[in-house]
Amino acid sequence: MDWGSILDNSISQMFRPLTAVFALAAIGLNVHFGYTGLLNFGQVAFMAVGAYGVAISVLEWGVPLWVGVLIGIGAAIALAALLGIPTLRLRADYLAIVTIATGEILRLTIMAPSFRDFTGGSDGLSGYNDDFTDLNPFSAGSYGIGFLKFNAGATWNIVVGWSLVLLAVLLVWLLMRSPWGRVVKAIREDEDAVRALGKNVFAYKMQSLIVGGVIGAFAGMYLVIQQGSTIPGNFTPAQTFYAYVALILGGAARIWGPVVGSMILWGLIVFTEEVLTGLVENDYISSDLISTNQVAQVRLMLVGLGLVLLMIFRPQGIFGDRNELMLDER
Repeated sequence: MDWGSILDNSISQMFRPLTAVFALAAIGLNVHFGYTGLLNFGQVAFMAVGAYGVAISVLEWGVPLWVGVLIGIGAAIALAALLGIPTLRLRADYLAIVTIATGEILRLTIMAPSFRDFTGGSDGLSGYNDDFTDLNPFSAGSYGIGFLKFNAGATWNIVVGWSLVLLAVLLVWLLMRSPWGRVVKAIREDEDAVRALGKNVFAYKMQSLIVGGVIGAFAGMYLVIQQGSTIPGNFTPAQTFYAYVALILGGAARIWGPVVGSMILWGLIVFTEEVLTGLVENDYISSDLISTNQVAQVRLMLVGLGLVLLMIFRPQGIFGDRNELMLDER
C-alpha cells in the first residue's frame, strides 16, 4: 500500500471545493444550532433554493451571474420567513420537523415532470456559470505547494470557496461579539428570561434563521457554480447531516469549529476509503468479507463509529465547550 499517496490525497481533500461547501453549510448551522439553539434539520433546503435560484435566473431570465446570486439570497430569505413565521413561536422540535420535510418537498418538486422546463427535472441544469469561469485569473498550469498542487480551474474554485468561508467566519465573529450576538446566545440558554427582559425573542430567532440560511444558500450557490451543473441528487437530507457532523466534530458555538470539523471529516472519509480499498486490493481483507464495491458503505460505517465514540467521550467536539450544548427546548 502506498501510504504516502493515501496521506497526500487525504490532506488534499481537506482543501478542495467540496470541503469548503460543507464548511459554509456548517457555519450557517452554527448560527442556528450552536448560537441560537434552533434545530434546523433542513439546511439543504437553503442550499437548494440558492443553487436553483442562480441557475434558473441565469438560464431562464438571462440575467448576469451576480444578479442570479442576489436572487438566490432573496430566495433564501423568503424560505426562512416561510419556515420561521409559523414555527419559531413554538417548541424547537416543530422547526426541526418542518425543515426536514421542506428539504424533501423541495427536492421532489424540483424533480417533478411538470417543472422540468424550469428545473431540468432529474437531469438538472447546466451552462449558467460562464461568467464565473471567465473571471478565472489563473493561466494554464499547476499551482500550490508540494503535493498540494491543482490546475488553474481547481485553483480558482478553491480560492473563491475558501474566501467565502473566511468571509462567513468573519461575519459570524463580528455578529457574536455584538449586542445582537449576546442576545441570541441568551435565547439559546433561556428564552423566557430574555423575553422577561423585554426582548422580542421571535424577531431575534427569525433574524438568526435568515443569517444562517443565507450562508447555507451561499454553500449551495458555490457548489453548483464551481461544478457547472445543478442536479437534485446534490440536495438530499444526507447533506444536512454531513454539515451537522462537521459542526459537532469541530465544536458547536465556536467560530472555527465548523471549518476545522469539515476539513477533518472529509479528510477522514477519503483516508478511510483509500485504506480500505488498499487492504482489499492487496488481499489483507478477503474480498468475500468486503468487496471494492462495498468500500464506500463500510467507510461511512467506520466514520460513523468514530463519531459515536466522539459523542460518548467528548460530546462538545474538538474545540467545543460542553456548556454550549445546554439548549432550552421550550
